[in-house]
Amino acid sequence: MHQSISVTNLIKEYSRNKEKPLRAVNDISFAVESGKIFGLLGPNGAGKSTTIKILSTLVAPTSGTVLVNGFDVVKQSLDVRKSLCVVLQENAVEVYLTVRHNFLTFGRFHGMTAAEIERKMGHILDLFSLHDVINQKPIDLSGGLKRRVQVAKMFLVDTPIVFLDEATTGMDTFNKRSTMDAIREEARRGRTIVLTTHMLEEAEELCDSIAIINHGKIVASGTTDEVKKMGLQMFYLSLKFSELGKEVEELLLKFAPVKLKIVNNEVSVTVREHHTALNILSLAQSSGALKHFEISTASLEDVFVELIDGKKARPVQ
Repeated sequence: MHQSISVTNLIKEYSRNKEKPLRAVNDISFAVESGKIFGLLGPNGAGKSTTIKILSTLVAPTSGTVLVNGFDVVKQSLDVRKSLCVVLQENAVEVYLTVRHNFLTFGRFHGMTAAEIERKMGHILDLFSLHDVINQKPIDLSGGLKRRVQVAKMFLVDTPIVFLDEATTGMDTFNKRSTMDAIREEARRGRTIVLTTHMLEEAEELCDSIAIINHGKIVASGTTDEVKKMGLQMFYLSLKFSELGKEVEELLLKFAPVKLKIVNNEVSVTVREHHTALNILSLAQSSGALKHFEISTASLEDVFVELIDGKKARPVQ
């Protein structure tokens, strides 16, 4: 399949007075296939924003090769910019123009005629459920709705690639759901979406593939399932008892769980090995008070925390 983005041995260093240069991005490589949703994940200061700025030509790389839509970000930066739209973390809407005029202004900046904008706008308003606020000014909207207008503007223009930095920040559950549905729809239409987010459940639900970056290096990459299996095959158990003695927590702690939560007669526990999960389940069944249980592989969030904070984290090629 065609690659919309190809990053090879990317390095970005920032000079510092009388000190060794700061290497914000440390020899990373990854690729994003056309029409896919790719998640770039990592803690604050990991190198995500620097990487996105390089991909969108806002910052020049120190070394390495970066191709976006087949164009080199250094040698063909104008062609790269014509290929993409970028939603930064900060809101970028004209707060004193109506939502309609935000769309009209943005479309005209991108060379669309008024007729083209009006024709496309109906679909975008449906996609992002914005019909009710079309004649309101963003200054009068909630932060979540304001953010949704900004994201929706990007989809008005038919660029093949979209960068979304924390796209659902500030949105309530309903708005977040409709925005995520809209992002999926655009990917189904063939657009490539690059998503940065600190909401790992969102990444797990949306992304076809991800890369986790920490201290400028990629520590894991692949599909979400592949990343969850990369030497960190953790398991999650949900146990519900008819009654629960106080000694249960002490017994469970002997299994050295990654995470343990006990509320009333319900237990949630995450462990690193499948045999540990089975031993806990056997113990629970032998109590005679087990009413219900579920067992599954651990979430992307569990793996993320283990990779970033755990001592077992290691680069994965």
